[in-house]
Amino acid sequence: MKHLAHRITGTSKKSFGMYARAAASGRDNLIHMELGKPYADTPRHIKDATIAAIEAGKVHYSDLPGIRPLREAIVAKLARQNALQVSSDQIVVTNGLTHGSYAALMAFVDDGDEVILLEPYYPQHIGKVELAGGVPVPVALDAENGFAIDTDRIEAAITPKTKMIVLINPCNPTGRVYTRAELEALADIARRHDLIVVSDEVYEEITYDHAKHVSIASLPGMDERTVTLFAFTKSYAMDGWRIGYLVAPKQAVSAILKITANDVTHVNTFVQEGALAALTGDASVLTELVADDRRKRDRVVTRLNQISGIKCAWPQGTIYAFPNISALGVRSQIFAERLMDECGVVVEAGSFYGAAGEGHLRMCFGALSLDEIDEALDRMTLFVRSLG
Repeated sequence: MKHLAHRITGTSKKSFGMYARAAASGRDNLIHMELGKPYADTPRHIKDATIAAIEAGKVHYSDLPGIRPLREAIVAKLARQNALQVSSDQIVVTNGLTHGSYAALMAFVDDGDEVILLEPYYPQHIGKVELAGGVPVPVALDAENGFAIDTDRIEAAITPKTKMIVLINPCNPTGRVYTRAELEALADIARRHDLIVVSDEVYEEITYDHAKHVSIASLPGMDERTVTLFAFTKSYAMDGWRIGYLVAPKQAVSAILKITANDVTHVNTFVQEGALAALTGDASVLTELVADDRRKRDRVVTRLNQISGIKCAWPQGTIYAFPNISALGVRSQIFAERLMDECGVVVEAGSFYGAAGEGHLRMCFGALSLDEIDEALDRMTLFVRSLG
């Protein structure tokens, strides 16, 4: 259509990868491991608080940055859990983390600004950077060292046009939880080159073994140049609720609100009451949800490593395994397509996350029951054997 804006026609086509291919197939007997959707139901106390809010008449407009009780609860959580000392005026409640990252990018990125994405990256960030007028600059993580941050590569990619680095920690799709030392090195680059960091920390509470999540904004000199993004999506199985929040420097909040107030006005008032219950309710609920994810991680990784030709590192966080299939001699996209077509198991090709993801698959264990995981891995084992 000739009347469409160039920011639509001149930017990358939105791709939903194997999820779109599975939907287009019309098959209802597929086992879905391609989408980062929690298996668990939203905890009962969150639902009850939301229903009570509706029945109490909390169904009207509320504060643009979010209801104050929720923002104050977020302030307390950030101090307790993230070592971030902020005021409620630095919090903006968003319609999920995707909304928060879009608002942050639109607030900071000008035409021609370069934005570094650590690769394998989250594909949605490509489209958002481009819609803001920016230029995505993928910089490969160190695959030989567990997809660690490679500061030499980042330094080499910086130009006078570089404006921002986008960080995902814990990392989707690799499952790495970056160490404090890695983040300190990245923070040093940001300070020396006067860069903004947008840090996606949606998986902050889903960590395993001895991995410890650190918010980069808590490091010296980083609170003034970091927008940190959080959501209730994964930890509390609230993906369909569409609610998250961001914390930003005070001087950036009005700019971010200029975006959010013009696209969604504010998040549903009664949904915010549910999020408040998530933060202030029984902490053992979250503990059990993460423990369930850990059991599924253990099952998936153990079984993947029993398949000849596949090696899978143990994810330190998130709800994804990122097995290396390069020894099988099949490109990841072809593998994923054939696995779906021939065996009814849907996984995402590593190449969906950029060239640095080739030779891998992203498999969401958090989306299935243990029985479904076993069935998926049974089918995958037979498929790999058929490759000869």
